[in-house]
Amino acid sequence: MTAHVSAEVLARYAEGELSADDASTWPVEAHLESCAGCREQLARFTPAPVLALLESTGTSIMTATAKGPRPARRRSLRRLLHRWTTWSMLSWAVMTATAIAAAFLLDRAFPLRPSLVLLLAPVTPLAGLAIAWSRHGDPAWETIAGTARAGIDLLLRRTVVVLVMVLAPLFAAGGLLGTDPALWLLPCLAFTAATLLLGGLIGVSRAAAVLGGGWVLTVVAPALVAVRLPVVVQTGSVPGWIAAATVLTGLALLRTGDHQRLTSWK
Repeated sequence: MTAHVSAEVLARYAEGELSADDASTWPVEAHLESCAGCREQLARFTPAPVLALLESTGTSIMTATAKGPRPARRRSLRRLLHRWTTWSMLSWAVMTATAIAAAFLLDRAFPLRPSLVLLLAPVTPLAGLAIAWSRHGDPAWETIAGTARAGIDLLLRRTVVVLVMVLAPLFAAGGLLGTDPALWLLPCLAFTAATLLLGGLIGVSRAAAVLGGGWVLTVVAPALVAVRLPVVVQTGSVPGWIAAATVLTGLALLRTGDHQRLTSWK
């Protein structure tokens, strides 16, 4: 939000008429973080009992902080990890690296069969997205999801981490196999964007399950049965994947507001 918040919206916000799940709440809170003028105007609409409670609470906190022990310094690396990832993603990273390594070894052992690296590349980041954005995988999900701007900002940071963890072993496996990087990179990015887009409506974990299951049932399984690499992961499919990745990424960015609700954590 670049323009100032109107007086009517500030009054509704001060009276508590905007719920935490309201789409208009996040832009107001995001703007108030950086606009001292709107914060000053908000104070005029805030009821006197609330102002008194805030002042009393602030005084109590400052007094307790001054008398209490100095807080322990958090290491910068640990703070950085907490902002970008969660420990529950570690097991997924090991599992994904192992799966890609196994697919690579099978491709080397059976070069005449369809490449498992190419077949599994599009869905390799989906399990990571499901874990990174799941209420079951993050004990602090309620606190994080209830923080202003935490939804989409945190999701994008964790998505970057997931892609880094996936693309590194895929790059190594694809390079050793001599495959075109576009054949595994573009489908991987397209499915990641599609998961974010659909996840804003039904939840990221559910979207990952739907898209991943659909790909395995409609593409991977038939390819293994027919012993033939499907057209969608051959060189001629690159222009289509470029268009799909571009369109889906653009739509996912346009629909970032869908991740400002707790439904994204389903």
